[in-house]
Amino acid sequence: MLLRRRIRWIVAATIAYNVVEAVIAISAGSAASSAALIGFGLDPIVEVLSAVAVAWQFAAPDPEKREKTALRVIAWSFFALAAYVTVDAGLSLFGVREADHSPVGVVLAAVSLVVMPFLSVAERRAGRELGSASAIADSKQTLICSYLSAALLVGLLLNILFGWAWADSVAALVIMVFAVREGLEAWRGEACKVPVSALTGEREIEHDDCC
Repeated sequence: MLLRRRIRWIVAATIAYNVVEAVIAISAGSAASSAALIGFGLDPIVEVLSAVAVAWQFAAPDPEKREKTALRVIAWSFFALAAYVTVDAGLSLFGVREADHSPVGVVLAAVSLVVMPFLSVAERRAGRELGSASAIADSKQTLICSYLSAALLVGLLLNILFGWAWADSVAALVIMVFAVREGLEAWRGEACKVPVSALTGEREIEHDDCC
């Protein structure tokens, strides 16, 4: 019960931060006519969908019954994220649009680069202890947000310093590959976890149960 409560609090904190991040990023992106920054603001919406899926799962008396559905939602969130990043990066690389300078975006990306890994590690640790594949998959989704933060930060800085508007698009394509891989793992339920039967003492924890 304590572990479930901890995950719910972590998920709630993740949702709250993502909402604030989305509002700031979309507002700053609109002001700077920055498609990349607006895209970064849309990413937290995908994060919230993933976090809500885990919150919905652990709101049930028996969370394991909702595990598969939650994993499907998280997987589709990864795929949607990958699709958006691919389109956005392609538009920038082919010169259809370019990100303008945005000091607010630089600050936001830097803050997210610190906050998101912390939330990801906390949820992943709790998910392992509870033996929840969906919680661990959601923690990976949160970690991808930190990668996007790094890509955005580098891209905005290179754009400001050297005028290289395409730099964040190249980094985004690398993130897209990682997002697809994690989405496939979540779809197949391959997120690293310790089975509930092992946690309850019904069988011993095996080496293959943990990453």
